[in-house]
Amino acid sequence: MELNSVKETEVLIVGAGPCGLALACDLARRGVPALVVEQAATLFPGSRGKGIQPRTREVLDDLGVGAAVREHGGPAPVGMAWQNGERMGEHRMFRVAPPTDPEPYGEPWMMPQWRTQEILLARLRELGGDVAFSTALTGLAQDADGVTAQLSTGTVRASYLVAADGGRSAVRRALGIAMAGETVDPAPMLVADVRIAEAALDRLNWHMMNTDAGFITLCPLPGTEDFQLVAQYKEGEPDTSADGVRAVVAARTHLDAADVTEVRWSSDFRPRAALADRFREGRVFLAGDAAHVHSPAGGQGLNTSVQDAYNLGWKLGQVLRHGAPAALLDTYEQERRPVAAEMLGLSTRIHRGQQERGTATQQLGLGYREGPLSAGRAGALEAGDRAPDGPAGDRRLFDVFRGPHFTLLAVGTEAELPEPGTPAIRTHRLDEAYAPYGTGLFLVRPDGYIGWAGENTAGLAQYLAPLGLALATG
Repeated sequence: MELNSVKETEVLIVGAGPCGLALACDLARRGVPALVVEQAATLFPGSRGKGIQPRTREVLDDLGVGAAVREHGGPAPVGMAWQNGERMGEHRMFRVAPPTDPEPYGEPWMMPQWRTQEILLARLRELGGDVAFSTALTGLAQDADGVTAQLSTGTVRASYLVAADGGRSAVRRALGIAMAGETVDPAPMLVADVRIAEAALDRLNWHMMNTDAGFITLCPLPGTEDFQLVAQYKEGEPDTSADGVRAVVAARTHLDAADVTEVRWSSDFRPRAALADRFREGRVFLAGDAAHVHSPAGGQGLNTSVQDAYNLGWKLGQVLRHGAPAALLDTYEQERRPVAAEMLGLSTRIHRGQQERGTATQQLGLGYREGPLSAGRAGALEAGDRAPDGPAGDRRLFDVFRGPHFTLLAVGTEAELPEPGTPAIRTHRLDEAYAPYGTGLFLVRPDGYIGWAGENTAGLAQYLAPLGLALATG
């Protein structure tokens, strides 16, 4: 996709990682054209963010890629500890729970980041969008009406700009937004995607070896022939060359260097936790790694990033398509920055061995109870809680919620279910009480959280107005 020297769009998204692509998909299904630009010539080639948490699986299902994620991914392999070339025993890396009606995904799903991006890009193209590759941001200016972005291919004028361009975000630097943080671990790390001779190592386990020089892990990536290698360096710097990767495998495992038949991608990093001072500057928003950088130990970076997009997408849609006041966009930072801070703390504690990978990593318990868009309580839920799944006649509640609309759900109550005054709201009734909800009326936001809850409709119309929504009158 090539740009003309001057182009206009409603939303300019800088960065085609999981966050930028998820946002573009969400906007496209709302009829909001977005231009996605990516400095690199192709999608990111590595497996880096390989763990998709249960809450993110729900998000991806809503965006229309749930089937592809199930097809190309798989459950996390059971960990296998090694010592001196001998297997020492298995252990679970993550909490695993059977699927339930309210929580249909009980465990993380393993899929290399490059595959997640391929799936999201394919979905974006289905929705009529695309990515402009080899296109770098070189400058930006904004005024009361929009943003003017200078790109390596020309000038773009947009109503809003979203920086999804990673931890070294050019947009964040251009805005002068500071990012406070800490080094989680002073030891540098090597991460690589490798192929290993079939007879040398099985793909049934996530293999882990701890040596005096630092640990090394080899995790088989479902849907591929690859392993993701992660190695810590207590001394020296990682050698990311193919020979360097083979050498660390030979030095720290029972494998020979020749058993690594191919090194497909490699990189080095120092685990760091950092949070941007603010997520918005005028008409420019920070999302994903541009706003928060995590240690990979907790498996939270990609997941938190995709959910940033999921939160921001519907709000941009309401402002640009449904007449909501621009002040609605203030709630993006108000809701997402506290969540990002919480997940950064979790990732850091897991990296340092201060907390296990438990329920909190699944992100199903996160919500916005204290947020500015949460009002009321009914039955078992309070506004700001995640809306549980469950039976809905011959469908599931997630089928009812799926799409860019709000859902006014009546559960086990004879309270009047008013007619919506806009197609952006749909209604559904469950005749009997359902334990995860109890009874009452629940307004489910497009991102799957309860926005408003009550025993009757008192206060609902007032809640809807700032969202650009209304109930039918007369």
